[in-house]
Amino acid sequence: MGPATMNKTENAPTTPERESKVMTVWPGIGSMAIGRGVGQLAGNRLGYGFFTLGKILALVTIPVSLAVYFWRLMPWICRRYTLTNRRLIIQLGLTAKDGPSIGLDEFDAIEVAILAGQDWLHAGDLVFKRNGKEVFCLSGVSRPAAFRQVCLKARNALIGGRQVCEQQAAVAAPSA
Repeated sequence: MGPATMNKTENAPTTPERESKVMTVWPGIGSMAIGRGVGQLAGNRLGYGFFTLGKILALVTIPVSLAVYFWRLMPWICRRYTLTNRRLIIQLGLTAKDGPSIGLDEFDAIEVAILAGQDWLHAGDLVFKRNGKEVFCLSGVSRPAAFRQVCLKARNALIGGRQVCEQQAAVAAPSA
């Protein structure tokens, strides 16, 4: 069957009907005030050469760090951030029930805000903005710059795909 005899519905633009998971990240101990306090102590650079006060304090605070780590994994407290092909969701509890979410087309910029203590922990908050106003926030994301890039690429893919579908529909509409 040649292109002239193809059914118009076969060439109709389509978008994914099903939401699919792209990536899930778990917040680190930098998402909690006590964890950021450990990060502040461990980030202290007072000392000489390799031996700094921060490294000693990091060793001393290992029990606190472990307690914070396991506390945030408790069934009623744990959360994770899941990026899908359509939205970003904060999932709550061990069963990963969907909590607050934001559509990938509901923001136009993502800023990385590194709070005191998060720098040493390689963590930060992702602040999603629309027209310069904060509309959503993810706290304590490990390696926030990398996750920010993944979120922006997923957003660009969604918006770009919609634009292509709209253009194809506009081209196909006059000939129908």
